[in-house]
Amino acid sequence: MMKKIFLTVDDHLTQINTFEKGCWIHLQNPTREEIEGLNARFALDPTYLLAALDEEESARIERDNDQTLIIVDVPYVEAEDNGFSYSTIPMGIIMVDDVIITVATRESAIINDFTEERIRGFWTNKRMRFILQLLNRNASRYLSYLKQIDKASTFVHKRLQESLRNSELIQMMQLEKSLVYFSTSLKGNEMVLEKMMRMDMLRKYPEDADLLEDVIIENKQAIEMCAIYRDIMSGMMDAYASIISNNLNIVMKILTSLTVIISVPTLFAAYWGMNTPVPFQGTPWGFWAVVGMSLITALVAFIFLWKKKMF
Repeated sequence: MMKKIFLTVDDHLTQINTFEKGCWIHLQNPTREEIEGLNARFALDPTYLLAALDEEESARIERDNDQTLIIVDVPYVEAEDNGFSYSTIPMGIIMVDDVIITVATRESAIINDFTEERIRGFWTNKRMRFILQLLNRNASRYLSYLKQIDKASTFVHKRLQESLRNSELIQMMQLEKSLVYFSTSLKGNEMVLEKMMRMDMLRKYPEDADLLEDVIIENKQAIEMCAIYRDIMSGMMDAYASIISNNLNIVMKILTSLTVIISVPTLFAAYWGMNTPVPFQGTPWGFWAVVGMSLITALVAFIFLWKKKMF
């Protein structure tokens, strides 16, 4: 639960305690009291903040008089026992009464980039420029995470070549699932960006229109990279499934051949173990004769199977 208010003062981002014109309000997993307080203070549509907090909400843009809601999917990464998990969550951006409100259910690296002043030319009072910078940083973060996924898949690929264990296959499946999430979210963000391109506010500031075009290009690049990585990952998973199946067939073939060879001495022992008269019975060399015949027969069976490439 967190509510922070920022304002650009003398070209530096400053955290303040009261709502002022041109400020930026950021909510992270807010309480019901905080939501109701903002709804009352700015006469917000009560569905706006709740929509941004719904993790199943899709990317979209809504305008109602002087209020604008933009929901985009932002990527995040979590550490797990066997690697990292990549997914997306919705982030809401609301323009109302000369202020910007952002809201998300969890901490976002994109928001941290702004609060820690890593973004050049950022002012809270330039609302449209701020939104475009947020979207641009979001597209860049997707590209960064996609490169991390590519490196992780390469690392897992090398380990799979050596072991083909279940843990590596599970990691590959998690990475492929992350790419599915990214692909869906990027396409949703693309629709929002294209709709923003038709907004009247951008026509007043040509620089903002140029920045939005850059964001659209970067988002398209992320979509293309995601599609390429998905195709590669899917091909790798199919290849490993075939390899595992082939290895299983080889193991079963070898075990079957060994079973045939081992069964030969067992067969001789069964015949000469009967409670009936048998050849070599009562001779001092009878045991060794039976053993010799069983070993010779087993050797013949081994040579036959070897020539048939059963080993």
